[in-house]
Amino acid sequence: MKNKIYIGVDFGGTKILAGAMTRKGEVLFEPVKILTNGTDEPEKIFKKVTDSIKEVMNKIDLKTVNVVGIGLGVTGPIDIKNGVILECPQLPTMHFFPLRKRVEGLFHLPVYMNNDANCLIYGEALFGSGAGLNNIVGFTLGTGIGCAVVVDKKILNGSTDSAAEIWPSPYLDGTIEDYVSGAGISKIYKRICGEEKSSLEIFRLAENGDENALTAWDEFGKHLAVAISWSINLIDPDIVILGGSISNVFKFFSSSMEKNLRRWICPAPAEKTKVVCAKLGSNAGFIGAAALAVNKV
Repeated sequence: MKNKIYIGVDFGGTKILAGAMTRKGEVLFEPVKILTNGTDEPEKIFKKVTDSIKEVMNKIDLKTVNVVGIGLGVTGPIDIKNGVILECPQLPTMHFFPLRKRVEGLFHLPVYMNNDANCLIYGEALFGSGAGLNNIVGFTLGTGIGCAVVVDKKILNGSTDSAAEIWPSPYLDGTIEDYVSGAGISKIYKRICGEEKSSLEIFRLAENGDENALTAWDEFGKHLAVAISWSINLIDPDIVILGGSISNVFKFFSSSMEKNLRRWICPAPAEKTKVVCAKLGSNAGFIGAAALAVNKV
């Protein structure tokens, strides 16, 4: 009997990362990476997605393994039930593109689709920092803020596929994403010292001991604690996982986050619920996408 293999694709506006794994989450080889160029014509971008899948298949000995499903983790917003990209700012030429149906038609395999933030946290929930636990809340901290909830090894999508989409939630003089994001840390830093810096530049300044940068990250941690407190008080998860590029700066905002978080959540989770960083790295997205197929096939 052939071994069953699952292919996952992490499809964002900047890059496409595709790979293959076993049912137990074992990644089989170095994933395929292709630059998206999200403003290209839709058919050109679609070809990049399918080329990435073909390249993965070319690495597999199809005589000994059986590809049983493909999972797509796509930058949103998307229509999960129908597999359609909606009015996605990262993919402006692909609005209302029927991605899942087109991929199914080309490869003649079951294809499953969810948004990329959900898939990243799903990968972590099953095979990363949340492995073995039942109730997980995760945040992806990058250009914006993403959030996902995984309960009993299933992603909570909600009735309109909008579960855990907290980014437009009102906070202070704007939304929570205005403060807890790459753009957010830039805004905080500018208010402190009047200078325009990217999140990466502010990280490097903090590494060099810059007081303004350290103060900005400390304030960032306080704002993040608000978002995490909402999720813990609502879901009561076993663990909260932080992923995305800004999670790599954890050491600069963790103390402020923890200090504020513990006083804003219920007594029992305040004693036991941990906030940890993702550990699958850049592979988490395609691993979570492939896991969509694992749990459907």
